[in-house]
Amino acid sequence: MVFNIKILALTALIPMVIGFIYYHPKLMGGVWMRVNGLTEEKLKAGNFVVIMLVSLLLSLMMTTVINTIVIHQNHYFSILMNHRADLMNPNSDLAKYAADFMAKYGREFRTFKHGAFHGLLFSIFFVLPLIGTAALFERRGAKYIFINWGYWAITITLMGGVVCQFS
Repeated sequence: MVFNIKILALTALIPMVIGFIYYHPKLMGGVWMRVNGLTEEKLKAGNFVVIMLVSLLLSLMMTTVINTIVIHQNHYFSILMNHRADLMNPNSDLAKYAADFMAKYGREFRTFKHGAFHGLLFSIFFVLPLIGTAALFERRGAKYIFINWGYWAITITLMGGVVCQFS
């Protein structure tokens, strides 16, 4: 599998940085608070350190999934998973073939633009339906859906771009 632990860890910070900007009261924060019936007092009532640590853990989990979505070379190795012993033996024909394949094609589609595109598609075709379905059953309106999806669209687009370019 193609991944870079340092890049994935740094990418996990993107949701926090975008969140601080996007949900600032002068951008979407005020509207978001009104739509959710939140006040400054309610927001201060939570344990901020725990919220941030759990958010970081969840962001790390997201980066591992985004890595598999935006880097196509990962799928090559998943196809060969049943032949792991041969793949791990550098003298086997399969390992030589895999090394040759990766030498020739290992950098294909590895740009920020490509990863961002896949991140945006993932936000549209997975995140939006997820938020939308939950919002419908919670009797939330379109404003709630699009405020939250907007944040995730920006965030996952950037995460996909960074992971694809640098991982």
